[in-house]
Amino acid sequence: MDTQKRNFYIIMFTNFLVAGSTTMIMPFLSLYIESLGNFSDEYVQRWSGLVFGVTFVAALFMSPVWGRIADKYGFKPILIINGFGIATSIFLMGTADSVLGLFLIRLFMGIVTGFIPTSLAFVSSQTSKETAGKTLGTLQMGSVSGTLFGPVLGGLMADAFGFTYTFLITATIIGIAALFVVFGLKEIRKPKRKDAHVYARSTVIHGILHHRLLLNVMIITALIQIGNFSIQPLLSLYVAELTEGTAQVAFLAGVTFSATGVGNLLFARLWGRLGDSVGYEKILGLLLLLAFLFIIPQAFVTELWQLIILRLFFGVAVGGMIPTTTALMRREAPIDIQGEVMGYNTSFRFLGNIVGPMFGGIVSGFIGISSVFIVTGTLFVLAFLFLWYTKKQPGQDFEDVLLEQELKHS
Repeated sequence: MDTQKRNFYIIMFTNFLVAGSTTMIMPFLSLYIESLGNFSDEYVQRWSGLVFGVTFVAALFMSPVWGRIADKYGFKPILIINGFGIATSIFLMGTADSVLGLFLIRLFMGIVTGFIPTSLAFVSSQTSKETAGKTLGTLQMGSVSGTLFGPVLGGLMADAFGFTYTFLITATIIGIAALFVVFGLKEIRKPKRKDAHVYARSTVIHGILHHRLLLNVMIITALIQIGNFSIQPLLSLYVAELTEGTAQVAFLAGVTFSATGVGNLLFARLWGRLGDSVGYEKILGLLLLLAFLFIIPQAFVTELWQLIILRLFFGVAVGGMIPTTTALMRREAPIDIQGEVMGYNTSFRFLGNIVGPMFGGIVSGFIGISSVFIVTGTLFVLAFLFLWYTKKQPGQDFEDVLLEQELKHS
């Protein structure tokens, strides 16, 4: 087996382990906070949101930093730091004796979070531009598979072994994934060109802000995450409304949530391959319209089975967006700063993770849960219009934009 193929299989397997393990703790995080003292329901709910969200806040700021370091020293060291850092964080979560201590541990976890986005950037850097979509779409199947099994397995383990041992088991699994990277992954570093230009961080930022396509794709990345996360905290309440009087609300909500992941899993590779052949912008535009068409009817369902089917189709559309946007980054960004550019794209993803739940909560508080689907649908249309407008404008070479910004700010 050649090095590139072996690297791909290792990354796909470790993504499965990391995604599955990190989502194991999500189902019982609020219950764990509740076990740390005699707290009111309002206190537990407030701190659950803070403890969950602080990881993404820290990751938002750190992603470009890790990307810039990866451009200089390689992606493998960053994957190792992230892997062992996440494992250590989750182990320490099991030893927390106060809510504040847990909050600080989750803050530290955000600093080292980024294993899966970094692995996407790593595989992208090792893949030709012509096949990036298919390869990244296939890679996404690993992380999506993990997120499907992780929450269920985590809940079962918490019931069987307790919180502390579940944290320990989870940390061990992620540590094993990091060891696979240490001993199995071989990064093929492309030699620096003799005429390679070193860009300052401010130049890269200004370059992105003045490159219409890259900026638009990053905004779309945030909108995708907002669309995904806006309804997640409310999904169990919506399922409860549709299944009034049913005792198995948690299970049914889990099935409904997983339906999106199944659609994502089944079609991510196909969308990536289509992007390689017909163009990433065309496929991304199609996916945004499909996401709109499948999310709006979710506001008007009257039976749970209708919601599950629509969530499945919504997952089909959303599943192609991340590999397509990542492949676009691979095509546009110079190889010497690709890690940093993808780091900024990851920051937009984490921004969507933060804004999504707050956005959904505010909208549902004013006009009801069902309205969240409609408002989110309009965001996908807005993203499509941004993309359509960008395609109508003259093309820009990112390196030319970078040099222009460097001269302007020197």
